[in-house]
Amino acid sequence: MNVKSILARPFARHIYNKITRGMETAVADQQDIFKSLIKTARNTVFGKDHGFDNISSYDDFRKMVPIRDYEEIKPYIEKIKEGKQHVLWKGKPIYLAKTSGTTSGVKYIPITNESIPNHINTARNALLCYMMHSGNVEFASGKLIFLSGSPVLDRIAGIPTGRLSGIVNHHVPRYLRSNQLPSYETNCIEDWETKLDAIINETIDQNMTLISGIPPWMQMYFDKLVERSGKKVGDLFPNFRVMVQGGVNFEPYKAKLYESIGRKVDCVELYPASEGFFAFQDNYREQGLLLNTNSGIFFEFVPAGEIFNENPTRLSLAEVKEGENYALIVSSNAGMWAYNIGDTVKFISTKPYRLVVSGRTKHYISAFGEHVIGEEVEHALMKAAEEENVKIIEFTVAPMVEQGKGKSFHEWFIEFENRPEDLGRFLEKVDDNLRAKNVYYDDLITGNILQKLKITPVRKNGFIDYMKSIGKLGGQNKLPRLSNDRKIAEALQEYL
Repeated sequence: MNVKSILARPFARHIYNKITRGMETAVADQQDIFKSLIKTARNTVFGKDHGFDNISSYDDFRKMVPIRDYEEIKPYIEKIKEGKQHVLWKGKPIYLAKTSGTTSGVKYIPITNESIPNHINTARNALLCYMMHSGNVEFASGKLIFLSGSPVLDRIAGIPTGRLSGIVNHHVPRYLRSNQLPSYETNCIEDWETKLDAIINETIDQNMTLISGIPPWMQMYFDKLVERSGKKVGDLFPNFRVMVQGGVNFEPYKAKLYESIGRKVDCVELYPASEGFFAFQDNYREQGLLLNTNSGIFFEFVPAGEIFNENPTRLSLAEVKEGENYALIVSSNAGMWAYNIGDTVKFISTKPYRLVVSGRTKHYISAFGEHVIGEEVEHALMKAAEEENVKIIEFTVAPMVEQGKGKSFHEWFIEFENRPEDLGRFLEKVDDNLRAKNVYYDDLITGNILQKLKITPVRKNGFIDYMKSIGKLGGQNKLPRLSNDRKIAEALQEYL
């Protein structure tokens, strides 16, 4: 055990105790953050436009500051890009995080002096909590992969601009720099396949102890390692003990990832976004992510079925209930106000406030009024896969609208690691599971409005090739689980 591992233990205990105390004060912390945000932004352009001088309570805020998506906050972002100050937050942002949205094209999200610690410290806190629960501090002595987008930043109105992961790369603590892989030069490679080959070259003979990334990226990395070495990842890296993942639901990828490793490793889940680091798994042995209630972000929650209503119900943290799906709304010290993240979450505990990400507000199927969401399709598929001993690599679902009663259906595009012995039986199980989760879908099947779903197998690496064809292979890019149209479905026809 080297010096880093020895010093990590008391620091982990200090941070863990602080986080544990924060579980008891979450609601009060949220109230304090709300007051601080309003006070600090009172003299900004946004604050003056929305009467912050007259906001003294959350009720006032709900009345005076409507929920908005990126297109509605974009005019303020444009002022920042023109070089104006005090627009959404005091002064100017220190960065603009560039991200590609599913509906708004390229988005620019401000990061301020006050908000950058949220992005940097939350991942650190998750690992320190892991140390406390597992007793494993040795991984801090080995090599750690923190995959990022290119750390080369452009400038807009003098503000450094780039992918969030590339921005965060500049803030990796100095004591971890010697452990970090891949190298800065490799992280600067833009082409994903070239970059992945370089990462393999740099890591294949190293003492890798922690690997982090979104699950589809890790699977591509593992596949290349196995192909190059002829070994399981766990044999190639005998001291590999911790996998850190987030960005998509882990369940559809878990079985294949562990098979590639050849053994179980501890897994820590994170919930980061360009708009903030919202939650993290504080105990790797328990389900759910601890909401980041004291990190400069004020959270609101809208019942998922109301998010597109003109005047939806808006709830503070104190008002949420376990087991209900909510659209996540944030206001932050980066200057995002009543901002619809586009995610839905569900609390599995309110003492403390732990949640799971259940889907995307704009990724759903409701071509026939069924409003099927991501959590439901993932549950339906993975339950059937477990029962039939089938491994799923990737999938997406789209509606097929046909003329005539009982002719329309949901089409599931699935890349299998191993095909079901009886595809018809597998299909029946998936359909039954979805009907059990979604009463509207069940009614449509029972009423002969819809046929049962159909499965269209996708060839090996078909989804990778599709993402490559649209310039979204690798990094933090994710395939939508659900579409309410046939755009992705039509594009996948050449990958069947």
